[in-house]
Amino acid sequence: MASLNPNLIDFWFDGDPHPENFIKVRNRVLYGGRSSSKSWEFAGMAASIGAQYRTRFLCVRRFQNKIKESVYTLIKAQIENFQLPGFEIMASEIRHANGTDFTFYGIDRNTDEIKSFEGADILWIEEAHNLTADQWAILEPTIRKENSEVWISFNPRLMTDFIYQRFVVDPPPSTRSRQINYPENPFLSNTMRQVIESKKEEDFEEYEHVYLGVPRSDDDAAVIKRSWLEAAVDAHLRLDIDMSGARSVGYDVADSGEDKNATAGFNGGICVDIDEWKAPEDELAQSAKRAWSKVGNGRLLYDSIGVGAQVGSTLKEAGVADGYYKFNAGAGVARPDDEYAPGIKNGEKFENLKAQAWQDVADRLRNTFNAINKGIKYPASDLISLSSDLDHLERLKTELSTPRRSYSKRGLDMLETKEQLAKRGVKSPNLADAFIMGACPHLAAIESKGFFDYDW
Repeated sequence: MASLNPNLIDFWFDGDPHPENFIKVRNRVLYGGRSSSKSWEFAGMAASIGAQYRTRFLCVRRFQNKIKESVYTLIKAQIENFQLPGFEIMASEIRHANGTDFTFYGIDRNTDEIKSFEGADILWIEEAHNLTADQWAILEPTIRKENSEVWISFNPRLMTDFIYQRFVVDPPPSTRSRQINYPENPFLSNTMRQVIESKKEEDFEEYEHVYLGVPRSDDDAAVIKRSWLEAAVDAHLRLDIDMSGARSVGYDVADSGEDKNATAGFNGGICVDIDEWKAPEDELAQSAKRAWSKVGNGRLLYDSIGVGAQVGSTLKEAGVADGYYKFNAGAGVARPDDEYAPGIKNGEKFENLKAQAWQDVADRLRNTFNAINKGIKYPASDLISLSSDLDHLERLKTELSTPRRSYSKRGLDMLETKEQLAKRGVKSPNLADAFIMGACPHLAAIESKGFFDYDW
């Protein structure tokens, strides 16, 4: 007789598997490697619930061109495995005599239909690693019926992916999240076990990712690799190098809406403090003063685009004479005629100051990784360290390792814009932008020269 995975009883029930012990939550998440029974588990439980109670299921995935690409086939198979009576299997729907119905949609092509879907008891998002923040913002309020649930199944891809951060790293209230991998799958064939063991011998890192559900830390397209950031945590202590120096603070000014202000403070090459706060545009003066209060005898580097353009005049009116510098991300590169690498000038590689600054930080973080892991020696000024005491450290690492390299029409290096990040479901990286400015006072000071009426 077919059964669900006995290792997942405690995922569904508090005690023995009886209806009265069924655990009610808003979000139910199964994640892990391939061949772990995640999708079969959800399909089997869906079929079982649907056979006993009138239930409306909305089954979605991001990309679905044909019904066979949905979980339709899995649910159909589990109905047959459990020999459940009363079901009617149609070409693109599944129904039960008690009123249960299953509907299948691809999110990208059926947004309007999903928005208007009424009365769903259970939303099942399969292969959810592809889901973006914007798509989740559409799906979540669609499932509004009393005691409705969201089921999420996925194989982790990147540590920075929205779905991994939202439901594994920092899950919302009333979320039951469970990792499961092939060793806990009692139904796995010997053939598949042999395939997995072969991959384990051939490429252990790939085996961990594919079959143990270990998310990749590094996005090959990202300017800054997460593994570099991991190595940089307390690097000054681990390398026993004095990386201290002048105080500098990067200040990312909030735009309108949900955006937040952020600062990142550095002691030389060590990021020692992070702050973030919400304030409307009419409180710009207070926010500018709050950022300035963190500077001490150092320098403030601020985003001078948009509402941030007022920071300089605000501080000047407050009696602050100097020590603050504009960072105009879209400005031309610093020292355009200097060589970035042999035979390549800065002006021949970077489209703007933003791309140059991110690459500058990336190079120093890569050096730090090589110093920690390979013992290569570098001057302290060519390294960056992150204090393990930083607030929001994990989010900072995620924000820094998310933006990808892009290219201008001239073929020069650029960084993904906020608009491009938004299309991938990534919010404005406030902490990362503040960090980049704080780490690059040498570039901001050069860019600001000539914009202020100060003697240099």
